[in-house]
Amino acid sequence: MALKLRSPVFAEKGQIPAVHTCDGKGLSSSLRWSGKPAETQSFVLIVDDPDVPDRAASKLTWVHWILYNFPADLEQLLEGARDLPGGALEGLND
Repeated sequence: MALKLRSPVFAEKGQIPAVHTCDGKGLSSSLRWSGKPAETQSFVLIVDDPDVPDRAASKLTWVHWILYNFPADLEQLLEGARDLPGGALEGLND
């Protein structure tokens, strides 16, 4: 089984609701994943956006959010996550 990431608030390749964008409250959407490899020790989440133009070079993908060191037994991230679970850390974004 392949690793699958989904959100219950929008369809695959669908529009992200405004509440989860800079036009709304900017809340992270809830995310769920399944199908992790048996050897998984932790997870990393990188939310990038190839549709946001890079004003300097117009060649880069905009990185909205980086989270890492998620526990391997974690299977979801709740909407508006601020208190990161089990030692998860937030990286630098654009």
